[in-house]
Amino acid sequence: MIDLTQHPIDLTRALVDIESVSKNEKNIADAVEAALRAVAASANEANSITVERFNNTVMAKTYRGLPSRVVLAGHLDTVPIADNVPSTRGTDKDGRDTLFGCGTVDMKSGNAVFLHAFAQLAESPDLTRDMTIIMYEAEEIAATENGLRKLAEHSPEWLQGDIAILGEPSGAVIEAGCQGSVRVKVTALGERAHSARSWLGDNAMHKLAPVIARAASHDGDKIVEIDGLEYHEGFNIVMCESGVATNTIPDEAWMFVNYRFAPGKSTQQALDETFAIIGVGTPDNSEPGFRLDIDDESPGALPGLHHAAAAELIDVTGGNVRAKYGWTDVARFAAMGIPAVNFGPGDPAFAHKKDEQCPVEMITDVSDQIMAYLTSK
Repeated sequence: MIDLTQHPIDLTRALVDIESVSKNEKNIADAVEAALRAVAASANEANSITVERFNNTVMAKTYRGLPSRVVLAGHLDTVPIADNVPSTRGTDKDGRDTLFGCGTVDMKSGNAVFLHAFAQLAESPDLTRDMTIIMYEAEEIAATENGLRKLAEHSPEWLQGDIAILGEPSGAVIEAGCQGSVRVKVTALGERAHSARSWLGDNAMHKLAPVIARAASHDGDKIVEIDGLEYHEGFNIVMCESGVATNTIPDEAWMFVNYRFAPGKSTQQALDETFAIIGVGTPDNSEPGFRLDIDDESPGALPGLHHAAAAELIDVTGGNVRAKYGWTDVARFAAMGIPAVNFGPGDPAFAHKKDEQCPVEMITDVSDQIMAYLTSK
């Protein structure tokens, strides 16, 4: 049993010390479920708190009849550990009191803040917003495995609220919305031959070369302003490969192009732009000798700062807000018309690193601000 009422710093350590690499979240889901059920069991009124589980995703709700509902969501899984579990506590290079370990940043510190707030406020007379908490599985692997995606498909009512806050690391600053991403694989097809008799073959790499040149020459480095926030687009070749042997004309060459686009654009618009830049057709109508495959379509999420719930959150937390460049699960809420932000402790640059670390002051700061928001009038 983990104690959700302990300080979020200590709760972070308790969560980190339960190894939960993607697809191995059962133990941590069991612990979180048991702790939330203990909170529900101690409630003053029967059925004022419900707890449910879907696979290794654990959810809980308060039913206080308050004017609005806040969804607090975070993923339970981590990337594979790298001799960095159990957690340790020490000082970072700047001399700050810091937790070290897999998940301290991504994102067990954010989970600890949310779970602590839920346990402390679920029955408190100070609570001014009903809460839904969702601790979900399998965020760090293929999108088809994502626990929040599966929950949205199976029980979308659990995602409903006036605003959603994801505890993804954001340096204790609100990051609103997120950029979208499309990734396309471009394959050039040729004919293999001995390089001493190259005229008998058809060099696929040479076919791909002008496509590479078009992609490389495109100026995709663009700033787009939405709701006063600046999103930074990027269009890049992220992987390229060809070759059979050093004396052989390659019969296949391929590259991946990744377009990170501002959330005011749809994935179809982003794909249309990508195909226009590549210049060899579309997946359904490609030029001879080429094949196009859509490898990823992830829609962006508009910041939604005009929504009252979002404006209140920003006001209570000091007005510090910036655009989110990377894609996160806030997009799943935005697709349902629910404004969503990323707000969690830790520098995202330390996510997935062997020396993953989070200054404890960030955990305390985010916890204090979340508690203030959930009790603000």
